[in-house]
Amino acid sequence: MKSTVEQLSPTRVKLNVEVPFEELEKEFARAYKSLAQQIRIPGFRPGKAPAKLIEARVGRDSVLAQVVNDALPGKYSEAVAETETKAIGQPDIDLAELEYGKSITFTAEVDVRPEITIPAFDTLAVEVEPIAVDDDAVAEQFEALRARFGTLTGVDRPAKDGDFVSIDLAASVNGEAVEEASTTGLSHEVGSGQLIDGLDEALVGMTAGSDKTFTTTLVAGAHAGEEAEVAVTVNTVKERELPEPDDEFAQMASEFDTIDELKADLRERVGQSKKMEQASAIRDAVLEKLLETVEIPLPQGIVDAEVENQVHEVLHGLDHDEEQFAKLLEAQGTTREEFEGQARESAEKSVRTQLLLDAIAEDQETVVSQDELTQQILFQAQRYGMSPQDFIGQLQQANQVGAVYADVRRSKALAGLIGEVTVTDTTGATVDTAEFFGSGEDDAALEAPAADDAAESADDATTDDATTEDAKPAG
Repeated sequence: MKSTVEQLSPTRVKLNVEVPFEELEKEFARAYKSLAQQIRIPGFRPGKAPAKLIEARVGRDSVLAQVVNDALPGKYSEAVAETETKAIGQPDIDLAELEYGKSITFTAEVDVRPEITIPAFDTLAVEVEPIAVDDDAVAEQFEALRARFGTLTGVDRPAKDGDFVSIDLAASVNGEAVEEASTTGLSHEVGSGQLIDGLDEALVGMTAGSDKTFTTTLVAGAHAGEEAEVAVTVNTVKERELPEPDDEFAQMASEFDTIDELKADLRERVGQSKKMEQASAIRDAVLEKLLETVEIPLPQGIVDAEVENQVHEVLHGLDHDEEQFAKLLEAQGTTREEFEGQARESAEKSVRTQLLLDAIAEDQETVVSQDELTQQILFQAQRYGMSPQDFIGQLQQANQVGAVYADVRRSKALAGLIGEVTVTDTTGATVDTAEFFGSGEDDAALEAPAADDAAESADDATTDDATTEDAKPAG
């Protein structure tokens, strides 16, 4: 087989492939064997009819067409490997006219990874906010802990922010009940903003046994984007009583004997959380600096596919109802054109990020161990509320294990270079990144913040194969 490459642009090539007729011998044997099982020819047992008789029955050209159709994917893959083409996405294949006994020729245009010039990382510098553990942050954590051990007590007064109410909801659009927006006996914290718009405002001042109707715009379901009348009935009103902040509480809520020891531990935990936030900010700042610094040509086919995928995901959630989609966009104060423009901007950044991190991983020869891959899969299974076995099964079914591997590799590559970048905070102090990202010479730890998706913005555009889906399992 002969293969040549013609560069059409920095991100697209054309493969010219010629397959000698004799190389299809195995494919012809398989085709004749398959046809012999399907065709009944008098005097021959199933599967035993000779090739000449099969050709006479179905036609030589039909056999040739089947052979080429079966062989084409493999021959394309051979051409990609032979020419060391870094193909991404699906190829556009153009097959020349077939003639029995003659070589098979075809062309395949496909997007490819562009050549990316990676800068010296020690020439890069980023700035982040300093770590600050203030009393308010510690007090917030302390009050949250008290709330966890609080008790709910019924009260005979109007509801106010912070109270817990049991409510019934009944929604209707144009007088027609909306079942998915109706419920009974729902527990809700007033002022939390966790349910539909307008509910918390309606609940303030209501007492047990009272009801009220308010108007809201539904954001999901068959009536997404439409105005609905919602009737809310309050069944009970309860307030949360917090335990006294004393040594007895410290012993009940922690392993410490005194309230001072508990607060000291909370301060240390808040400090650690602030470090994690700073490390995440460093990672994001370094990635942004790289994206600003490096020129990355975009394969438009991949970008277009990602935009299409984003629109499809939204429509899928609306049962592919274009009218409902239009109403939802209207309720959000945007248009289809603006939505697709934002989707394209997001897709371009996603693809650019992945291409960059893949190039860095290749340059650094980043390797992901089985343990690192397993840890990532376990993390994502927990994230989606699935058992590891079920999650792995769905990953395999959706052919997405490779996408998870690629995300871990990108994350590790990014973490591995941060030690070479100059990082300072806004006070001018140098930030030691070794705790989370290593020294730049050691293997980067995947425990670095957000290492589960170092290319967070790139999570939806998988350029490692012919898809643009992320690693979330199907279903």
